[in-house]
Amino acid sequence: MAHIYKKVKIKFFELLPLLLLFFISLNGNSIINLKLFSINIHYILVYYWILRKPEILGYIPIFLSGIISDVVFGLPIGTNALSLLIIASVATYVRTVTVRITLVNDWISFIPALLVANFIYFIVLYYSNYSTDYLNLFKDAVFTFVFYPVLWSIFSIILRLTKV
Repeated sequence: MAHIYKKVKIKFFELLPLLLLFFISLNGNSIINLKLFSINIHYILVYYWILRKPEILGYIPIFLSGIISDVVFGLPIGTNALSLLIIASVATYVRTVTVRITLVNDWISFIPALLVANFIYFIVLYYSNYSTDYLNLFKDAVFTFVFYPVLWSIFSIILRLTKV
């Protein structure tokens, strides 16, 4: 009985990132909105789990999560999906070229992922004549980068629970 309970617990923690991805998309809270700044959890979630355990989050669930987010937020269809896929692609590249896994390596390699994904996000919104505050989006990207180590620690704990 204890063995079955242990397997169920490990399976739950393996599915937790996927459940969290769709919960964030369906809830419309992919951004932690504090009074002074906001943090895009979607980017951090996709980047970390594609970097660590790509078999948990695949490209199709990431794409569907992005499409759902676009519908929930009222953005042009494919904007978030494209940005999330770019984050996942950069994470895949970093995973193949990285020898040692450390917070500093992940954090620094998160910079190009954020820059490219936000650039694509800005371009899509600009050419679709969607009015938005680009300075606010830049500020959110900076605080997403600053907040990365906190979620990295939380996700590392979840990752360790899947290996127990």
